[in-house]
Amino acid sequence: MPKHPSSSPILRFLYENSLLLIGGLLVLATLTGQFFTGWHDNNSDLQEMGLPQLSLGQYASSGHFLEATFENWESEFLQMGLYVVLTIWLRQRGSSESKKLYEEEEVDKEPDPDKYDAPRPVKRGGVAVGAVSSFPEYSVLHPVFWGVLATREGRGRSIQH
Repeated sequence: MPKHPSSSPILRFLYENSLLLIGGLLVLATLTGQFFTGWHDNNSDLQEMGLPQLSLGQYASSGHFLEATFENWESEFLQMGLYVVLTIWLRQRGSSESKKLYEEEEVDKEPDPDKYDAPRPVKRGGVAVGAVSSFPEYSVLHPVFWGVLATREGRGRSIQH
């Protein structure tokens, strides 16, 4: 069933630009996290060497922050992978990669196990079709869980030192 445009201009804007908005928020959140983590790490190193610590403004223009930022932007595979996963659910007016704004697409329909060319998991049903249909969720949750575990590991190491 096709989705109809909302009568609220704000909701319509959010729906039609969700890919851009979520992508922008993720970039800002990641950059903010990297900034404060790097600032803390750099100041710890400076303190160990007996040097004065940097303010937030000084750190923002330091080589440490700029180098880390450019190194992170080199990870094109991560960026493109995230973009591909986000285009599964989100939409962007004018984007050829985005789903159509107010039309149902073939990929949104439930798979028909009676079709002659249906994949085996769909024909079997049950857990198999659930696992296949949940793959996009797993691909998003995996990096989240990895990040949580990596953070805990880092905290554990800092306590040991």
